Amino acid sequence: MNMFALISHCLFFFCLSLYRVSSDIPDRGLDHARLPPRGWNSYDSFCWTISEEEFLQSAEIISQRLRPHRYEYVVVDYLWYRRKVEGAYVDSLGFDVIDEWGRMIPDPDRWPSSRGGKGFTEVAKKVHAMGLKFGIHVMRGISTQAFNANTPILDSLKGGVYQESGRQWRAKDIGLKERACVWMPHGFMSVNTKLGAGRAFLRSLYRQYAEWGVDFVKHDCVFGDDLDIDEISFVSEVLKGLDRPILYSLSPGTSVTPAMAKEVSGLVNMYRITGDDWDTWGDVVSHFNVTRDFSTANMIGAKGLRGKSWPDLDMLPLGWLTDQGLNVGPHRWCKLSPDEQRTQMTLWAMAKSPLMFGGDVRKLDNLTYSLITNPTVLEINSFSWNNKEFPYVTSRKVTNTKRKVISPNLSEVDTLDTRALSLTTCKDSKANGWSTEALDQDLEQICWKENLRNRFEKPFCFYKRKPLLASDEETIYEQQYQGKLHLLAGERMEFCLNASPNRKLTSKESKRGSLSPCKRDANQMWELNTSGALVNSYSGLCAIANSVEANIGSGGIRSWIATGRRGEIYVAFFNLNTEKTVISTSISDLAKALPRKNLNRASCECREVWSGKDYGVIKHSVSTAVETHGCALFVLNC
Repeated sequence: MNMFALISHCLFFFCLSLYRVSSDIPDRGLDHARLPPRGWNSYDSFCWTISEEEFLQSAEIISQRLRPHRYEYVVVDYLWYRRKVEGAYVDSLGFDVIDEWGRMIPDPDRWPSSRGGKGFTEVAKKVHAMGLKFGIHVMRGISTQAFNANTPILDSLKGGVYQESGRQWRAKDIGLKERACVWMPHGFMSVNTKLGAGRAFLRSLYRQYAEWGVDFVKHDCVFGDDLDIDEISFVSEVLKGLDRPILYSLSPGTSVTPAMAKEVSGLVNMYRITGDDWDTWGDVVSHFNVTRDFSTANMIGAKGLRGKSWPDLDMLPLGWLTDQGLNVGPHRWCKLSPDEQRTQMTLWAMAKSPLMFGGDVRKLDNLTYSLITNPTVLEINSFSWNNKEFPYVTSRKVTNTKRKVISPNLSEVDTLDTRALSLTTCKDSKANGWSTEALDQDLEQICWKENLRNRFEKPFCFYKRKPLLASDEETIYEQQYQGKLHLLAGERMEFCLNASPNRKLTSKESKRGSLSPCKRDANQMWELNTSGALVNSYSGLCAIANSVEANIGSGGIRSWIATGRRGEIYVAFFNLNTEKTVISTSISDLAKALPRKNLNRASCECREVWSGKDYGVIKHSVSTAVETHGCALFVLNC
């Protein structure tokens, strides 16, 4: 054997031994969220009131009926630590169960296995024994209840109270009252992550979740209008250092843009890109533009925490449900029609959104079950690629003999031109459009003058003033609010501009910049920097005033396309109109969206998923009549 052959021989066995060693190393989740996560969340059916018995009943059914379809996460949504007693509701104060370190622990009356300091350990064990993974919802920062009690901060690395600079640290040292969650102001506030004690508190939370056996964390009031990039970054760092992988999810998604998401996508595994989705047609329709934008920005399946990250369209509110913010469990059926439900399920699949079912599985009807377990839809959601909106479609109303071509990106409704105040990352160059304008010696405005359509158009302006502080606050907050401004819509100086709405918005609701009585609140504090960006103190995001066309209705057609792992082509038609509509595309137009596919003079075997209709071999075009608010989903083998 010559020297070259000997070296090659040795290298082969060396690599083989490395492979064997590496195969024995436990999976540390380096391929985490390889596919869009799938599971069940308690919010749409129970709001915050679910009990241990109800949760484990649901988990058992999911294990038997949905786990074979890769629904693997079962998630307890918010307020599992709140006592279900008279006077308790979503934003009540003083009803939460906390430990000696100010950390939330399960309400022992609803979660009896948590007694004795066990937390969710016993629940997680039972969930894991069912072959499922266990998840919980958590809020930003620290609870107001812990802040008021001024509980000590745990040093989870050394044990005991966190000490630094010769003293022990407590909740009031790290809590930022002026940065309370705007839609749950009595519940939670941000912590100062610049302080070692602030970081120690967050670390103690997530290490405790890992000790409980948690596999999934839905972190709320930290994204969208509520962005807290410092907390997200530190939590991601903590999760990355744990011995076991925990899937990291962000919420809510109000006003999220691809530019904003790019700052966090590598830190997490899924992140909401809309407000809360409920069972209304307006909520379904509101997802079409945002899904298009995120697919265009190549955000679907981008690099994430220990694996991949996925834009999240929110839970599927199908089946037996409750209502938003109520203190009661499931009591009504989904309001969407069967066609509207198929449209929602198809869009979620084509956009490769995580699929988190929200209905009560104890009352899972055949229609809902067949919808969320459709094998083709789940195949698309998991394994398709090159998913994007497909613009090459035409349509005509069934009731109209004259053919009318409709752009898929426009609505067949009247529009109004208006200015919309929204938020974006301050790294966006579009944010640098504000300037100061003096009205007289004592009064100034901050105005948006970018992109005015003509010289006669009035700029979008707010009056400005320094925050008014009580005398006892002046010393404390003078430095904190130096350079900060209140923005007012009128000369009466009574109502100030909020960056984020003071309630949770649904997907269909758009925010235009709300006003409320002026107060010392980071959500109302703004700073105009030298580049012309108007920065909010609550989220660190920048305001922009876009000229938008606001639809007075929802209509039109849309289409999506994707490629399957076996070479098949998926095409979805969506009819957003109030009338039955024939939607069509040609084989040659498919080639425009899939340039790598050789579709020149191709013929394709075609079937439609929801109707089960086999179209046989088609050579020129795909065309079908789609019901009001319905969809058609084609599988083509060309």
